[in-house]
Amino acid sequence: MRQITPVELSQRLQRGDSKPLLLDVRERHEFKYCHIEGSVHMPMDQVFAGVNELDPERETVVICHHGLRSAQVANFLIGQGFRKVLNLQGGVAAWANDVDRQMPTY
Repeated sequence: MRQITPVELSQRLQRGDSKPLLLDVRERHEFKYCHIEGSVHMPMDQVFAGVNELDPERETVVICHHGLRSAQVANFLIGQGFRKVLNLQGGVAAWANDVDRQMPTY
């Protein structure tokens, strides 16, 4: 599984050279508290049940709090034939620390 750092993702999003799906797999209350702008919320259990709703050809960056749940989901997607999957290293906690210091943390 490939990883992307928050700084690398931020730079890519600012350049606008690609529009990956930012797939946030945290629970609803976590997503409501803070998330990366433009993220699509689909809790981990919904990804497993609704994988057919996702485009296996679209680059997908999987996001969670610290990068552990998202790594599980990324590996699951890869096992389902998704080839363009990245895990956000350190999750939203790292994003808040390295990119958006105004983002609430928990």
